[in-house]
Amino acid sequence: MADDPHTDPSRAQPDRTEDDYGLGADLMARIDEAIDQQDRPGLNAALEPMHAADIADLIERLAPARRRQFLVMYSDEIDGEILSEIDESIRDEVLELLPRAVVDEAVREMDSDDVVDLVEDMDEPERARILSALDDSDAAAVRQSLAYPEYSAGRLMQSEVVTAPEHWTAGETIDFIRAEEWLPEQFYHVILVDPRRHPTGYVTLGRLLASPREATMRDLAEESFRTVSAFAEEGDVAYVFNQYHLISAPVVDRHDRLVGVITIDDAMSVLDEEHEEDILRLAGVGDESNISDSVRETLRQRLPWLMINLVTAILASLVIAVFETTIQEVVALAVLMPIVASMGGNAGTQTLTVAVRALATRSLSGSNVWRVVRREAAVGLLNGLAFAIVMGVVAWVWFDGVSLAVVIGIAMIVNMAIAALAGILIPLALERAGADPALASGTFVTTVTDVVGFFAFLGLASSVLT
Repeated sequence: MADDPHTDPSRAQPDRTEDDYGLGADLMARIDEAIDQQDRPGLNAALEPMHAADIADLIERLAPARRRQFLVMYSDEIDGEILSEIDESIRDEVLELLPRAVVDEAVREMDSDDVVDLVEDMDEPERARILSALDDSDAAAVRQSLAYPEYSAGRLMQSEVVTAPEHWTAGETIDFIRAEEWLPEQFYHVILVDPRRHPTGYVTLGRLLASPREATMRDLAEESFRTVSAFAEEGDVAYVFNQYHLISAPVVDRHDRLVGVITIDDAMSVLDEEHEEDILRLAGVGDESNISDSVRETLRQRLPWLMINLVTAILASLVIAVFETTIQEVVALAVLMPIVASMGGNAGTQTLTVAVRALATRSLSGSNVWRVVRREAAVGLLNGLAFAIVMGVVAWVWFDGVSLAVVIGIAMIVNMAIAALAGILIPLALERAGADPALASGTFVTTVTDVVGFFAFLGLASSVLT
C-alpha cells in the first residue's frame, strides 16, 4: 500500500510562508527591483499569480512617489477587482493616476455595490463621469442605491439578483440560469418572488443542483430565509448575518418589494470595519486612521484627542495641587501616587475594552447589564484587595511606615473598584445618550481613575500622616 501523504511526515507539504499568502520579503524585493529598472514584463510576471486583494495591499503600502511609478508601469493591468479592493483612503489618488480608459473598463467589470462604494463620496461631476462608463441600466441601478441613506443596507446591496417564480421547477430554474448572460459573477441563492416581486423564500444553489428537475422551487426553499430593509443600518445587517449564519439576504423597499441582495462578503467587510473603528477610537487616533496616511493627515486625526487628554491631565494635576503641602511634608507620597493612578487606569481599561466589545456585539443588553455590573464591581474590589496587600507590604518595607502602607492599601482598593465601575458604566451611559461608547469612553475613564486615585490617596494621607 502506498504511503498516505496526509499521515507520512516525510511527504507532508512544506510549511507555508508569508509569500504563500501575501506580500513576503522576497516578493517585495522583486517588485522593487522591477520598478527601479523600469522592467514592466518583470513586474507583470511577479504580480501575475497574485490575488487582487494582495495587489491592492501592495499599492497601499507604497509611498506616494513610488505608488505613482508603479501605477505608470502597471496601469494596463488594473481591473475592477483590484480597484474595488483598494482602500478608500488612497482610492481618489489612484483614480487620478490611472488613464480614463482603464478606469472606465474597470468600472464596467464591477458589481453595482462595488461601484456604489467607489463613487458615493465623490462630487457630482466626478461621479457622473464615472457612471458615464456604464450602460444606462447599470448606471440607474447605482443611482438607485445612492438614493438610500449613507451606511444603510441600500448602499451595501448589489442590484444584480437571480430570481424565480415560486411555481417553477428546479429544471426550469436551471435552464433559465444557463441561458442568461447578465448573471452576477457570484451568487449563492435563487430568490423566489411572487407576481408583485415580493420575496417569499430562497433556494441554495447546492440544493437546486442536487434536486430532481421536477421538484418545485417552493418545496426546496430554505428555513433560514429572512429579508433586510433597504433602510436598515449596515451595522445591523452585519449583526444579522453573523448572528444567523446567513450567506446572502434579499433587500426590500418600504413596500416589501425586492430591490437587491446583500452577500456575506459585504456584510463581513462591514463587521470588520466596525471592529477596526472601535479599536482606533479606543486608542484616540480617529476612526479613519490608515497606515498610508500622510504626516499632515495623521497629525490632524491625533492632535485633537491629545489636546483633550491634556485637559484631563491638567484636571488631575489640580487635584494634586490641592494636597501640595501634604506632599511636601511626606515626600514618599510623590513616589507612590503614580502607582495608584496607573493601576486604576489599567483596571478601568480592561473593563472598558470588554464593555465596548460586548455592546458592539450586542451581548450586553438590558437583560444582563446589572449582573455584569455587579461582576465587574466584585472583580475590581477583589483586585484592589490583592494589590492593596502587595503595595502595603512594599510601602512598609520601602519607607518603613505602617500608616503609609495602610493609606496606599485603602487607596488601591477604592480606585480599582471605582475604575471597574467606571469602565462599564461610562460606555453604558454614552450608548444610552446616543453617543458611540468607543469614541470617548477612554478619556472619561482615564479622568475618573486619575482624579479618584489621586484624591483617595492624597486625601487619606493628609488625614492620617499629617
